[in-house]
Amino acid sequence: MEQEYKLVDNAEAKQFEFDLGDSIAKIEYIRAKEKIYLTHTEVPESHGGKGIGSKLIKQTLEHIKAEDLTLVPLCPFVATYISKHPEWKTLVLKGINIA
Repeated sequence: MEQEYKLVDNAEAKQFEFDLGDSIAKIEYIRAKEKIYLTHTEVPESHGGKGIGSKLIKQTLEHIKAEDLTLVPLCPFVATYISKHPEWKTLVLKGINIA
């Protein structure tokens, strides 16, 4: 059975998190009014290769959409995810080109 994770918006640390039990996977962000800049994604090495990063990004994008924020994906991993899942390009700030 596939592991489910619950997204936590840790506003104090300015990051979205998954509690992995022994560690945390995170996406760091900067929020400025109606824009959110995703700056860095990190999954502990011990949890790498399990799709956790992709699940974290997907839930983060769902949160951003629900909050009606405009996304500026500065993290290359997030930008790559969006290029592979173009349905999320509608969240991205106009003028930012994601191949």
